[in-house]
Amino acid sequence: MFSQSPYECKIEWGRRGAREAAERGDIVVIVDVLSFSSTVVSALSAGAIIFPYPPELDGIKYAESIGAEYILGRAEAARGGRPTLSPVTFNEEHRNNQYVLSSLNGAYCSWIASKVPALLIGSLLNASAVAATAERIQQETGTGITVVPCGEMWDGTHENEDRLRPSVEDYLGAGAILAKLNGEKSPEAEVCTGAFNSSVNRLKDLIWDCGSGRELRERGYETDVRYCSQLNVNNIVPIMKEGRFIMCK
Repeated sequence: MFSQSPYECKIEWGRRGAREAAERGDIVVIVDVLSFSSTVVSALSAGAIIFPYPPELDGIKYAESIGAEYILGRAEAARGGRPTLSPVTFNEEHRNNQYVLSSLNGAYCSWIASKVPALLIGSLLNASAVAATAERIQQETGTGITVVPCGEMWDGTHENEDRLRPSVEDYLGAGAILAKLNGEKSPEAEVCTGAFNSSVNRLKDLIWDCGSGRELRERGYETDVRYCSQLNVNNIVPIMKEGRFIMCK
């Protein structure tokens, strides 16, 4: 059976990968560069409290039950001047406010893997910081580390087709984190690290012009793409505790 279990540092894709890592009891780092992970980092930097929740479930009802605000889609929320899945919409005005953030990829993968010893949120923004935190927790617990690039979902899939679309930005984000981990890496993790190392000087250009980057730019979110492409500009490491993300200390 396919397994990266013999290695300390592993990589698994998407929801199925999140479940695989959770079943192993690994420390899990969720990577959704455009934009869930970057938004969580930005929100916590502004002092907000984020609860991830799968979009297929009733997020509005869940938000009401915990006294939080449900984050709407980018366009709808922007019209009302409210924070969205766009990381640049969070600021000091949102300090201490609670929000339920849904997404098909990052929020869903976080929900699937929520019972692991430690679930961290990683992005290009905080790659070095999240790697250092994961490694510290690994030394304390003796568990492995799995980095989970979430990827995207194909639209209009036919019956029996897999919806997962691996994405360049999440692969590079995962590689940025894996490159800072000292444990023995699986071959899959080594290749991901190599992809990042060979691309590090072109990160902004590659993400700007990759499929996900073009999609956001065509919808008018060029600022999001630029923001999320920055490497190691934030030391905030979100960790999940009791269903919400807080800053790991």
